[in-house]
Order: sequence, then C-alpha cells, then structure tokens
Amino acid sequence: GCKREAPTPQGERVGMKSVPDDSRANNMTLRDLLKTGADELGLSLSVEQLNSVFIYLTELKKWNQKINLTAIREERDIVIKHVLDSLSYVKGFNPGMGLTLLDMGSGAGFPALPIKIVQPEIAVTMVESVKKKAAFLRHIIRTLKISGTYVVDKRTEELPNSYRSSYEVVTARAFADMNSAIASGAPFLKPGGLMVLSRGPEEIIAEQELEKYGMILVRKIDMTLPHSDYKRAIWIFKKLD
Repeated sequence: GCKREAPTPQGERVGMKSVPDDSRANNMTLRDLLKTGADELGLSLSVEQLNSVFIYLTELKKWNQKINLTAIREERDIVIKHVLDSLSYVKGFNPGMGLTLLDMGSGAGFPALPIKIVQPEIAVTMVESVKKKAAFLRHIIRTLKISGTYVVDKRTEELPNSYRSSYEVVTARAFADMNSAIASGAPFLKPGGLMVLSRGPEEIIAEQELEKYGMILVRKIDMTLPHSDYKRAIWIFKKLD
C-alpha cells in the first residue's frame, strides 16, 4: 500500500472519477493506483502514458454502454484486473524496437493496448472477430494516434498463411484453458518465439500437449496483482527451433 496523501485527482480531467475511500486504496486516485501499480511491476509510466490509459478507459466506459466490452464495471477493478494485469505480461518478454506481438481474441484491447501504450516501440496485431469490438479497437488506435498497431477482424484460425511463423510474442487472455491457447497460438510464433499467458496460478498444462505444438514451458512467475489479493501467474512458453 501507499500511505502518502493523495494529490488532486487529475484522473477526473478525462472523465474518470477518483477512487472512493477504501482501506486498500488508501485514498488513492485511480491515477495513483495505476502509477504505483505499474511501478510495482517494474514499469515507470510517463504523464503521457497515464493520460493515454485514462482516455482509453473513458472511451471503454462510453462504448460499454452500447456494446458489451467488459463485465468488470467498477473503475478501480478495471485498473487492477484489466490494465495492471495486462502490464504484468511485460514480465514475460523483453520489448525491443520492432518486436512483433500478436494478441489473440483482443476483445476490449487487453492485454495488447496497455502493453503498446507503455512499450510504443513494438508492433502489435490484435485479432478480434467480433466486428463491433474490432471497431472499438480501431477507434482507440485513432483516438490515441497509436502507430504500428493493426486490427484483424477474423477468428485466429481464419488468419491467412502469411501470419504463420511471423511473431516473436503471442499473447491471449480470452481462452478458457491454456491448451487451446497454445494450440491456437503456436503456429504464429517464429522459432524461438514466446507465448505469454496470464492465468490462474494453479492451472496445469500437459507435457504432451506442449510437445505436440513444439513448445516448452520456460518460466512461470507467480504474483499477486498490485493493490489487490488477486493471484495470477505469468506463464511463458517458447517455440522450439
């Protein structure tokens, strides 16, 4: 937790209310919650990056009234369970200039958009077959003037062959289980590429499933999301050469 006095809630400028007083939040504004949470994950967010995240969340709130983008509606929970959870994926790979990332089933843009906001040098492709959700993603890319980010409104299995073996990192949040995420994502990884998943810490993955797709488990990082008791694990799989 963070005990200092909360500064003025700048988050209000972009239409997000400041966090209600609650023992765990220690009077933090949403902006503080995000900034200190990112610090805990080893990411130092600039004022511009914080602004971008809150513009994104404000748009998410507006669109959520028309199309169902997220079941989580409480602003504090959105910051922790969506944004900070998305940022935790960065523990799984080294973002470098020109790194290519494919996000399967992007939905409202988690984890791909928060990752892109904090690591602007990477190239991101978001795959989202629901047309309205894909339209929302394009709207955010335009609104925030994000470059090097593409939206493909197809199902992952409908992607053309040119996408295969093309990406250094594949991420996914929308899959019911890890086996199906690996089965879907492995074909798109370059040899030596990584699949990074944020899942429950107690999940298991069958060795023979991994072998079938030429993948190995490199690391599992157990963690609790900042400002919460929400336990997650970052699973990092590598595609063998």
